[in-house]
Amino acid sequence: MTVRVRDLLEAAGALLHLRLVAGDTGLDRPIALPRLQQPGLALAGYLPQLHPDRVQVLGNSEISYLATLDPERARAAVAAVAATGACFVVTNGTEPPPVMVEAADAAGIALLGSGLRTADFFRAASAWLEERLAPETNVHGDLVEILGLGVLILGKSGIGKSEAALDLVSRGHRLVADDVVQVRRISPAVLRGRAAPLLQHHMEIRGLGVIDVEALFGTLATVDERQIDLVVELVEWPGGADRLGLVEGTHHLLDVELALVRVPVRPGRSMAMLIETAARNHLLRRRGRHSALDFAERLDVEIGDRRRRRAGKP
Repeated sequence: MTVRVRDLLEAAGALLHLRLVAGDTGLDRPIALPRLQQPGLALAGYLPQLHPDRVQVLGNSEISYLATLDPERARAAVAAVAATGACFVVTNGTEPPPVMVEAADAAGIALLGSGLRTADFFRAASAWLEERLAPETNVHGDLVEILGLGVLILGKSGIGKSEAALDLVSRGHRLVADDVVQVRRISPAVLRGRAAPLLQHHMEIRGLGVIDVEALFGTLATVDERQIDLVVELVEWPGGADRLGLVEGTHHLLDVELALVRVPVRPGRSMAMLIETAARNHLLRRRGRHSALDFAERLDVEIGDRRRRRAGKP
């Protein structure tokens, strides 16, 4: 996944105090990585330090170094970096030197200026690019916020995911997405989900059609985006299910491992109540309390005591 330099300039221009100085033919170059780079060593001739398709940020040190070079060497140094870089950004409100403007136009690489300090630009631009370049996928399911947890409800088509989500909303919880959940990995261990733009705040319920949850239940009944903490999979009633809950499942999504609870569906069962209970139980486990393990340990102790009494041992 990539974004164009043009996107950085137009969508984040105000945030990053950006302006185009030269090289408008390079605005369609791709930015493939969120990590920014300062090409000080590359300008000095050590090109292995360069990584392709990154934003090259020049602060006071890099601009001062270019000023020490004669024009031909400066142009050659800038051209070497331009061959692999996505764009140049000169920070601190510094006016780029003429030799850099000429080299950027000649190489067809955008030269941008920013009024932010170098450190501030790094923080803001990295965060913006992390957001735009995060790995993303679409998941067929529902995402609901329950007691501060993002719960992703999965299951085969027609099993009752939307109905369970609607019931949860009626119990005071909040809808994030119905039917299609757009999931992004914003860090190695964190996923966030949101609705597709056209489906935001809406649900499709069999027999009712499309409903506007925000209009029916109020603005507090929906939230635009939420971190995914727990996956609940609705499954057909199985035989020989784990009745104690000692088996902890996991669900892998975008290389992130999420806690998984499988809830059997059967007529007469309140799926919303069970999903809410699964969320409450997950919160307890986060705090170190595992009800099933505690019960199993007490059961083992009781069985051991009975066996000793039967054997006549104290």
